[in-house]
Amino acid sequence: MAEKIVLALGGNALQSGKGEATAKAQLKVVHQTCEHIAELNVRGYEMAIVHGNGPQVGRIVMASEAAKDVTPAMPFDVCGAMSQGYIGYHLQQSLKYALNKRNQNFPVVTIATQVVVDKEDPAFSSPTKPIGPFYTKEESDKLASDKGYVMKEDAGRGYRRVVASPLPRKIVEIDAVKELWPKAIVITCGGGGIPVIENPDGTLQGTAAVIDKDFAAELLAEQVNADILIILTEVEKVAVNYNQPNQKNLSHLSLKEAHKYCEEGQFAPGSMLPKVQAAMKFVRCNPDKRAIITSLDKALDALDGLTGTTFTFN
Repeated sequence: MAEKIVLALGGNALQSGKGEATAKAQLKVVHQTCEHIAELNVRGYEMAIVHGNGPQVGRIVMASEAAKDVTPAMPFDVCGAMSQGYIGYHLQQSLKYALNKRNQNFPVVTIATQVVVDKEDPAFSSPTKPIGPFYTKEESDKLASDKGYVMKEDAGRGYRRVVASPLPRKIVEIDAVKELWPKAIVITCGGGGIPVIENPDGTLQGTAAVIDKDFAAELLAEQVNADILIILTEVEKVAVNYNQPNQKNLSHLSLKEAHKYCEEGQFAPGSMLPKVQAAMKFVRCNPDKRAIITSLDKALDALDGLTGTTFTFN
């Protein structure tokens, strides 16, 4: 039987390293990304795709707030839904093209996906999720002063606005995802999902947050009984002592080893840490399966065990 994988795409798979913000620039990068994803389909893997939306939702929120004198600003959850729509559109268009070039006549579909979070999640009082572009320290201080944004330094790359990032509890549209598998490649839980709170009467209500896409991908991988969770980011391997003279790249991490490094503070919050934590959670819940963190261009080699960082229970 074909192996089932859930693929989590980081921001570098959706926009250029130069940070170009236009839809045209994003589409160009997504075309290249989908060439790699199409090769996974050629290899016979069944897959679902989860993508981030940090830069995109940040810009949508900025545009909405900038136009508030003309039209009311959109709620944060609606901005998240908008980012799901346009990123999903770019991915499914580009992936379909890449598949057709390889004579893979396979449907690709995007599902606007709601993800339930707990309204009492402590993340709401301690925002950590970066959104939008990078700023200098001076720009960051001005935004914090003028707009009341919470700004934090992001892994040595500059300062970004941060918002609440509660843990995903339930994927509302999971039955639809399961129904479509393996009839189509499904793009789901985009941006971690549209964050909603479940009311006592069973109704859903959007809330101002961005769910980490790696945790959402892990929950999805559990619920579709995936064989592999693969998280794609900017680096080929997870490293300890990152960006230091004694940096050490890691090919394999057991649950125990990964926990030790997390306790040491080796992985940056809002960057590598949630990726490692998501990989750990998947193998903890599925001791006979594996999770992989690697770069997009090394995904096939990593699935073959040739590179990347593979997480296993032992």
